[in-house]
Amino acid sequence: MIFLKPISCFSLVALLLSFYGCAQQQTRTVAFYNVENLFDTINSPDTDDEEFLPDGKNTWNSERYYQKLNHIKEVFNEIGEPVIMGFCEIENEGVVRDLINVLGKKSSYGVVHTDSRDERGIDNAIIYDSTQITLVKSGIIRYDMPEGERPSRDIIWAQFNDRGADLFVMVNHWPSRSGGQVESEPKRLIAAQSAYKFIDSLLAVNKKTKIIFMGDLNDHPTDLAPKMISSTLNQMITAESGTYPGTYNYRGEWGILDHIMVSKGAYKGKGAKVKKKSGKIHALDFLLTEYKGSIVPNRTYAGSKYLGGYSDHLPVSIQLK
Repeated sequence: MIFLKPISCFSLVALLLSFYGCAQQQTRTVAFYNVENLFDTINSPDTDDEEFLPDGKNTWNSERYYQKLNHIKEVFNEIGEPVIMGFCEIENEGVVRDLINVLGKKSSYGVVHTDSRDERGIDNAIIYDSTQITLVKSGIIRYDMPEGERPSRDIIWAQFNDRGADLFVMVNHWPSRSGGQVESEPKRLIAAQSAYKFIDSLLAVNKKTKIIFMGDLNDHPTDLAPKMISSTLNQMITAESGTYPGTYNYRGEWGILDHIMVSKGAYKGKGAKVKKKSGKIHALDFLLTEYKGSIVPNRTYAGSKYLGGYSDHLPVSIQLK
């Protein structure tokens, strides 16, 4: 006969606390993805979306649209069904609602979106699991380009409550490098200054504020505009974050254009805490292809040529615990 040693009350309590601690440490994903031109097939009279219509130069149709939505669903599932996910290059709130329906998350995921002044109708958006976090309020940061330049995308932000703690999330899509990096940099500096002022205003009220800043900045971490933000927030996406040292490939060279940065307060305090060194570039096999001897993102279009891929950018994420 085998006799088992009785468990003391102290040991039992310690064991229960250990299990409780493991449950409390469950990780959740926060992600960002430039989905490369997620347009619907409906003509919008207020924006220049003609190229993404069935009779437009890209012959964009319902079959391609829903294939694109299912591609994003595949990414969403593979990177851990994020509790918060930021997107850029979406046309309107309707395409985000369609995405949530395809995800099968219609009842639990909310949307933060505002139409920007971008002439093509390109916007940013956030989706979030309303069963895990509560939206407190949201808004936009609108900045003006130099005279004669086309307006850019608004920065959108949302304040969430997570188990008694506030969490601010910002999604950016800064002006492109069209015309060259040096020539276009002043426009991104305007965006960076606007974002910095908002961040500074939050930290001035409470230096422990939890902030997650994400987006396609069209600049690398060493460029002036992103460095303005990383002077205050901690950069989570680096060349070591993925199999390849970047989120975008230009002429065979990888670079980080898609960023996630967090405030120091995001690592501690009540509610979810950002897990240090959890930044990840998701170089999933199906998101990649070979072009002229180089491994590059498996994009949807090359010019007006339909390739049927996912995006010209790779998604990025961090972990909350």
